[in-house]
Amino acid sequence: MSMTRGCLLCIKITMFIFNLIFWLGGCGILGVGVWLAVTQGKFATLSISFPSLSAASLFMLTGSIIMVVGFIGCLGAVTEHRCLLLTFFVVLLIIFLLEMISMILFLTYKEEFHNYAQEDLKKGLKLYRTDGNLGLTNAWDIVQTEFRCCGVKNYTDWLDVWNASYVPHSCCSEHHDDCHSTPSSWWRDPCYMKVKEWVGHNMSSVGIFGICILVVQVFGLVFSMLMYCQVLKAELYYE
Repeated sequence: MSMTRGCLLCIKITMFIFNLIFWLGGCGILGVGVWLAVTQGKFATLSISFPSLSAASLFMLTGSIIMVVGFIGCLGAVTEHRCLLLTFFVVLLIIFLLEMISMILFLTYKEEFHNYAQEDLKKGLKLYRTDGNLGLTNAWDIVQTEFRCCGVKNYTDWLDVWNASYVPHSCCSEHHDDCHSTPSSWWRDPCYMKVKEWVGHNMSSVGIFGICILVVQVFGLVFSMLMYCQVLKAELYYE
């Protein structure tokens, strides 16, 4: 029995340290989300179908979920409570499966996703500089200025949406009073493709980060189930 208690203690310490790091990581992600919300509160999503889908809200939601899961894992490890350990395992398993399903769906319907995203972004152009949409306006100005692009597919998106012959000043490569109505001064590259290329160039970093997250989740599932089995074995022995 001393060997069983020794294994349980070893797994307990390992799982506690693992979940503590997990929880601290969640605190860090939540902190980044709060910082983005405070410092860039006017930077909102470009999507009208998902108005809450901004960088700040994503970081805060992800950080909060990680913190809650990590806290349950730490509490389960310290108390050796089978219900908490099982809850931690089930919640982490559900998150893991949802991530896998989302990844498979995205890879399967990648073209459909890109087409839908472009159409949704183009609909959002109609809200540019309208009442109550300062965040979306600033977001488009930042994207077009930083990526040196204009419109979703090209500058004609603005012409079609506004039914006019001018574009926002953020589309201008050379800023002057009449640049928004001077086609020779407009960026020619489409914003969607520019952002897509930028994501592609940074895909290795995103991929490494994603793999690390999956590995951490797998270790969490293994440790929680091992500890659950050891606790159950110890309880059966004392009974």
